[in-house]
Amino acid sequence: MQRRSVLAATALLALSGLACAQGAWPAKPITMVVPFPPGGLADIVGRPVAEAMARELGQPVLVENKGGAGGGIGMAQASKAAPDGYTVLLSLSSFTVLPEADVLLGRAPMYTLASLRPIARFTADPTVLAVRADAPWKTVKDFVEDAKKRPGAINYGSSGNYGTMHVPMEILAQTAGIKMTHIPFTGAAPAVVALLGGQIDAVSSGPATVLQHVKAGKLRVLGHWGNGKLDTLPEVPSLKDSGYNAEYAQWSGLFVPAATPDAVVQRVRAAARVAANDAKVREVIHNAGSPILYQDTPDFEKYVQADAQRMAEVVKKIGKVE
Repeated sequence: MQRRSVLAATALLALSGLACAQGAWPAKPITMVVPFPPGGLADIVGRPVAEAMARELGQPVLVENKGGAGGGIGMAQASKAAPDGYTVLLSLSSFTVLPEADVLLGRAPMYTLASLRPIARFTADPTVLAVRADAPWKTVKDFVEDAKKRPGAINYGSSGNYGTMHVPMEILAQTAGIKMTHIPFTGAAPAVVALLGGQIDAVSSGPATVLQHVKAGKLRVLGHWGNGKLDTLPEVPSLKDSGYNAEYAQWSGLFVPAATPDAVVQRVRAAARVAANDAKVREVIHNAGSPILYQDTPDFEKYVQADAQRMAEVVKKIGKVE
């Protein structure tokens, strides 16, 4: 009987300690996995958001750039992390594409949509078609007509197969009936560096990734994959206005491992909400070219599911890309 009492007391102490640990969350720094190299949209959004969340939570939120496989390596790492709230993921919209692409290619998905829980969306920008300022194309029509005359001669860079820079260009190619050569990089920033250096001819990226180079007169934006006008580039027409029914948005959002306790999820959610409304965060991200378009957890969960369904059809049309 005495042994049972000791075991029971020990169990109660363990449970009490666990409860205290959960109640004290966060008790140590949090890692924010950004599955792309520095300089791209995920990094541009992630760093100010991490700083604001750290101020709210009282612990550092450390950005870890983990690029590769169109973002898949970092997303997989976050999906396999301990579900204790100390690892969060700041992902782009390739999140909904890559598992479907893995299935198409006949391999086990690096992660599944169910392995990560949506918390908040921060931005949702139409991607833009950027070329060097000295390129011969002044309009999307110029670009498309040249691509028709020289199938495969125009090449474009991306953050990886089926990533947020690859998919919109394939949507345009399908819509316009053209063929281009795809050259994957490890992220948006390396692709833009290659564009500036003349190694590639074009990129489709979020406005934030190229805006500084447009303002510096080094790049020209021919069109965008949205509707109407962009706040940051109001003079640039949409592809639809140019006669091509191509639409795509590159969004950024926060996720946690699916089994993260609800109490911790609510703390992360509240910190993300504070970050999205932080004046400094909004200023930094807006000045970069991507205004905040915040969605809280319930709406973001629905948004991710709808996007996944739409992207599944797009991936099937693109087909196998090794």
